[in-house]
Amino acid sequence: MPQTVVITGASAGIGRATAREFAKRGANVVLVARGRAGLESAAEDVESLGGRPLVQVADVSDAAQVEAAADAAEQRFGPIDVWVNCAFSTVFAPFDEITAEEFDRATRVTYLGFVNGTRAALERMLPRDRGTIVQVGSALGERSVPLQSAYCGAKHAINGFTSSLRIELLHRKSKVHVTIAQMPALNTPQFSWVSSKLPQHPQPVAPIYQPEVAARAVLHAADRPRRKQYYIGASTVATLWGNRLVPAVLDRYLARTGIDSQQTDQRPPTGRSNLFEPVDRTEDGLHGAHGVFDDRSHGRSWQAAVSRHPVAGLSALASVAAATAWLGRRARR
Repeated sequence: MPQTVVITGASAGIGRATAREFAKRGANVVLVARGRAGLESAAEDVESLGGRPLVQVADVSDAAQVEAAADAAEQRFGPIDVWVNCAFSTVFAPFDEITAEEFDRATRVTYLGFVNGTRAALERMLPRDRGTIVQVGSALGERSVPLQSAYCGAKHAINGFTSSLRIELLHRKSKVHVTIAQMPALNTPQFSWVSSKLPQHPQPVAPIYQPEVAARAVLHAADRPRRKQYYIGASTVATLWGNRLVPAVLDRYLARTGIDSQQTDQRPPTGRSNLFEPVDRTEDGLHGAHGVFDDRSHGRSWQAAVSRHPVAGLSALASVAAATAWLGRRARR
């Protein structure tokens, strides 16, 4: 039987790319977001790749709307096997320039949206004692950066919430699993439609990866959800270890570089932001999975590949090390 997968934030970015990956398996893919145009476009992707789509327009900050989407999913396709929480919204600005209304909205979508999605999934999975929830996290959930206080705060909250829930499930010896995929900087449309008060166009900090790297990681996490979390991209691993070993040094480094490195030399976007309303259609067409940084984004991550296949990865590294040592000995003769 095909899997039934619910994906929030499915109209663009990681959610859109993840929907495509599940569609390649022939899954039933329930697409949840606020913008109908983006969802309809994502549904066309799913259908063309062999999956069966169901569009559900919903604001994840509203628990009742999330519940309605979950009900519709099970009425159409039967029991939900995998729930992927991916929707978010945020504000790029120094904290003192973010209004209370803006901060509240970003937190409700990015943090409480995950809480609402998780609750809806558990209400259906726990009685059956099966199912998987994948939280799309971020390296910024452990290491904060300037200009993203709303996003960093929400991602930190997701980590704490999910860890608490995971322990409760372990205590109950439940066969429902929850895991987190911690993401690096990604080339998604968020940098063109995010609410920004910066003087220049916001950008992800290099190295930048394509959303397909994230989507493959989500798929892998859904297949192997017993691990507490997955780190995606070498930059994520380096950031997290740096934060654990020399957090004060990293603070000072980011204080010097973190403002400029998150902005291009281009003028900021002039269109509407998606903080309070969907912006899934532009004058040029629909947003897809990718943002505007294709020319400097990586389509592969060796670290993510090693994480998915640790035995093969370690064997390859051992072979490289052995070959390097052999060449070194030859050179010394």
